[in-house]
Amino acid sequence: MKNLRVVFMGTPEFAVPVLQSLIDNTNVVLVVSQPDKIVGRKKEILFSPIKNLAIKNNIEVFQPIRIKEDYQKILDVNPDIIITCAYGQIIPKELLDYPKYGCINVHASLLPELRGGAPLNYAIIKGYEKTGVTIMYMDEKMDTGDMIDKVEYYIKDSDTLGDLINILSKEGANLLINTLPDIISNSINPIKQDDEKATYAYTIKREDEHIDFNKSAIEIDRLVRGLNPYPYANTIINEVEYKIIKGHFENENSIPNKINIIDKKNLGIGCSDGIYYIDEIKPSGKNAMDIKSFLNGVDIDKFKNYIIR
Repeated sequence: MKNLRVVFMGTPEFAVPVLQSLIDNTNVVLVVSQPDKIVGRKKEILFSPIKNLAIKNNIEVFQPIRIKEDYQKILDVNPDIIITCAYGQIIPKELLDYPKYGCINVHASLLPELRGGAPLNYAIIKGYEKTGVTIMYMDEKMDTGDMIDKVEYYIKDSDTLGDLINILSKEGANLLINTLPDIISNSINPIKQDDEKATYAYTIKREDEHIDFNKSAIEIDRLVRGLNPYPYANTIINEVEYKIIKGHFENENSIPNKINIIDKKNLGIGCSDGIYYIDEIKPSGKNAMDIKSFLNGVDIDKFKNYIIR
């Protein structure tokens, strides 16, 4: 497959093993990624993980603001196939129709479940028993194309978003490389998705990150794990935002949405069916720390009376 001219389109960390596998096994002639971000008070330019990998391998990077309006560069390199993985924009029909082997997407769910931009987050948040990766042909809609192959993964109670990214990015990369020869030889039988079984995992919004301590412990725990390592779940205590990185549940009598337990080693907030103990926390503007270190720096007598919202 070393002669296969590939345009790869992707942006986040999840897509890195997929691109690396393509670099190792094919001829990646162009990498397309979302525009650079400007972050922090110093307004530093942040490259995407995919752009960093492309630069490391001396592959040209194209970063259109709107791919639907700016795609000629991709046509100019004459790709045999276009492969996307968590790119972040809908691909226009002009690109979908161009390559002789089509446009292939590596999607982090078992389609038609969890179509959209945050499938691994919601696989944990919504309590799915299993998730996985689907290789599919692309069409003009969001994650609705015919399916080529899948790999499944059963979610553990301890899995975080970071765990799923680490595991499934590699599984997806292996599945793609194993599937490509059949795509090239046209020896596959794609399966149409059942739209009636479709669920959606739209991009996480700011309000989705907030913890409601009137909910059950398992709902809170899933939210915390589903947003770790980014953007993290949060709570507001005494008008200050705290990112909650890790916690655990104890089945104890509680008053929901209030600080129920606080001492030099423990901070427990009541929920609908017990107490959720915070194990790791990130105060606004500070580094993450374990709860004991955090409590060493607060006035416990005052903190226990703070309002949570």
